[in-house]
This record gives sequence, structure tokens and C-alpha cells, in this order.
Amino acid sequence: MKLGFDNDKYIKIQSQNILKRTKLFDKLYLEIGGKLFDDTHASRVLPGFQADVKVKMFQKLKEDIEVVFCISANDIERNKVRAEYGITYDTEVIRLIGNLQKMGFSINSVVITLYKNQPTVDTFIAKLKRYKIKTYIHRYTKGYPTDIDTIVSEEGYGANPYIETKKKIILVTAPGPASGKLATCLSQLYHEHQRGVNAGYAKFETMPVWNLPLKHPLNMAYEAATADLGDVSMLDYFHLEEYGEKAVSYNRDLEVFPVLKTILNRIVGKDVYKSPTDMGVNMIGECIKDDKVVQEASKKEIVRRYYNEMCNYKLGIAEYEVPERVKKLMNELKIDEYYLDVVRPALKKARRIDKHVISLKLPSGNIITGRETDLLSPASSLILNAIKELSNIPDNINLLSPTVLKPMLELIPRTEERDETLGLEEVLIALSISSVTNPSVEEALSSMKKLAGSDAHATYIVSNGDLKMLKRLKINLTCQPVFYSNKIYTLSK
Repeated sequence: MKLGFDNDKYIKIQSQNILKRTKLFDKLYLEIGGKLFDDTHASRVLPGFQADVKVKMFQKLKEDIEVVFCISANDIERNKVRAEYGITYDTEVIRLIGNLQKMGFSINSVVITLYKNQPTVDTFIAKLKRYKIKTYIHRYTKGYPTDIDTIVSEEGYGANPYIETKKKIILVTAPGPASGKLATCLSQLYHEHQRGVNAGYAKFETMPVWNLPLKHPLNMAYEAATADLGDVSMLDYFHLEEYGEKAVSYNRDLEVFPVLKTILNRIVGKDVYKSPTDMGVNMIGECIKDDKVVQEASKKEIVRRYYNEMCNYKLGIAEYEVPERVKKLMNELKIDEYYLDVVRPALKKARRIDKHVISLKLPSGNIITGRETDLLSPASSLILNAIKELSNIPDNINLLSPTVLKPMLELIPRTEERDETLGLEEVLIALSISSVTNPSVEEALSSMKKLAGSDAHATYIVSNGDLKMLKRLKINLTCQPVFYSNKIYTLSK
């Protein structure tokens, strides 16, 4: 894989820029835009960017850091799911806390934002208490966003409990967007200044990249990733007016900035920032070493987002305008849904054999497929074929004998929610057991890590166990917006 991003340079200059900002204040509340862990979007659009690079960078500063998590009560109530792993936001918070604690970070607390006495939220709070994790409740801020006098008063931010913090840098993070991070930071700034502490605010996010062109595919990929939120990359007109310099921001930051600037002025007593761009500490742009590689990766990501949103629409969890937004971005870049190499082979084979198929592009560039059989799901067939290819095992040799698979299929109880084939997880368990006595299987299993980052395309909406396992293998899966029961395949081109 060609690399377009210098990960080591990023760790160095990004940490330097954050430390430079901390010197302006006694205490810095740093809002983490995007993901602190597992930034798989950034790793896909910036080949060379390690998904956990941000947390590794912060590890160098961890003696001066404590972490505050925010989660919206609304997201808890509706069981909002993090798409990459298929787990709910509340579960994700607990997972992230555990990971950070193992790395030696100091976890301060979890803030429940927009709390309205929801029973499901109370259950989550009780769960956090059992884990001995301190929790704070923030309700809707009175007067927000227009009545500044009320917002910056005991009735507004003053109504929120003060979060006791001790260290120089407070990372304010969340399992996803719209979790109340900014409001939590501003509430804390109000309380800190009431106590005579010179506390400041800054924002650390990877996308959009402020010093790249507005219509750079990397910034357009950010729009595709946030199409459900309606985010649009825009020129920072505040920055242009103040400095005569073009910079890229996005609609939500630009819309809220006049209010944010006024609130900060009222709290701190001066204009700290002149533009949304000023608030950021992002150094992504300086670490791109091959722009062509990044542009190509970003275009592919936009197509992946299109398929994802089309499937969400088919499943009834997104309005049609969401994939339409992504389609407009594709049209601007003059690419279509067949831009990924794996799409046509899957559709063509499915049409030819009238069975579900998943195709995958190997590191060598070869494209292989897996189809549903009497015993195996398409995902199971695909991974078996892939690891055989990677291990140079002849096609006519079975890694798992049908005599092993059939009893497994008979043993596993069937329900209406389960397919009548062995899923990928079951097949991998069987392979693991077999590898103890079969060196060929052991070699094939060890090659599976080479599939990370590979593109795959399914002729149906992959769900449940197979989807989770493919994600664990870090395969970039796209799906046709077709349910598993649909046996009709068409190829329009």
C-alpha cells in the first residue's frame, strides 16, 4: 500500500502545537473532534495514518492530562450505535474508559448531557457508579443560544455542577458527534473563571483540514462521513476577513462561532479567538506527503459512504436525502458507484450463478470471491478462499472438511433470525481448533492479518455476526442495498 501520510511527523508536530496552546492558559479544555481511539475514517482517507495515533500522541503528555467523557442522554435513550463496531454509544463509553485506564490515563468522569430524567439513562448512570466512575448531569442550558446574559450566569452554565479537575490539560471526548462536548467545555470555563482560574478552550479535530482547498477530496470525504448530520465544508469567512487568508471550516462551527465568541468574551473578558480556525490545533495538512495517494483514498471512501447510506436508507434508519448528499459529492468528482474495483466482479458473478457473493481485493491486486453454499455463508467462503490464496494453498484442498462442517451445522440451533449456513465466526473457531494439528491451517490463519485494509463488496446487506467479524478483520466492506432474501441481481453497466 502506498502511503500518503507521515505518521511520525504528525505525532511530533501535533503534540508541539498542543503544548504551544496550553502555555496561553493555566488550564486547557481541549475538545476532541472525531474519535480519540480507532479513527478508522482518517486511516482510510490518509494512508499511513494509524487509527490510534492520537491517543499515542497524548500518551506522551498523559502526566498532565485527565479525561472527561460526554454522552448525550438522547443517544442513550435511542440506543445510538457506533457504525464501525455495531455497539451502542453507552457501551462504547465504557470500552473507551477501560482502554484509556489500561494505558495509564487519568479518567475524571462521564458527563450526561441533555438529561431529562430518562429511565434508560438512569440505568446507565447506575451502571457507571457500579464501575466506580464519577458522573455529572447537565441539562439543557437555559437561554441557549441567543440569551447570552442568561447563558453566562448562575441560571445558565452556573446551573451545571462544577467538574473538579486538577491537571493542566482536560481532554473532553465522546463516542460520537453531538454529544455535548462544546457545551461541557464552556460550562467548565464559566466555573473556572468564577474561581479565578485562567482556563482556556481549544478544539482538536482531524477533519475538515483547514489548510487544504475546500473541494479537496479529503475535505469532501469529511462531508460524506457526516452526511447524516448535514455537515458541509465551507470557507471560514471570519478567518478570511480577519487575516486575508483562506481556511476551511464547516457549517456548524461557522454558525455557532458568533455565539461562541460572545460567550467566551463574556467569560474570559476578551476576544480569545477571531475565527473558528483559530480555535483549532490541527496539523494534519502539514503531514501529507503524497497528495495523489490521499486524493485517491478519499474518493474511494466517498463511494463507501454512499453504499453505507444507501443501505441505511433501505433499512429505514436514514432519509433518502442522506445518500443523495453523498451522490452529489461523487458527481462533483466525476466518480460513480463502480469506482471501487470490487463492485463489478461481485455483481457479475452473482448474476451468473444466481447466488449471493462477496468479492475482495487482495494485497496482490487479485480479486477473489466467496459465494453462499449449502454449508457456508458468502463471508465464510470468501475468507476461506482469501487465506488459501495468501498461503498458496491449492483451490482443490479444503481447509475444513465437509465432514467437520456438517455436524457443526446440525448442532447449532436454528432460529428465524439465523441463516441456514455457518457464519464466519463459527468457521474461524473451527479453523482455530484445526490449526492445532494441521500446519497448513495454522499458516492460512496467520496470513489473515494481511486482509486488513482490503476492499470487499457484497451483493446484499451483510448483517449480524458476519458483519462484525469482517469489521474485526478491518476489511472495508460495502454492500448493495439488497436484503439477503433477494435473489435477483442486475448490473446496469
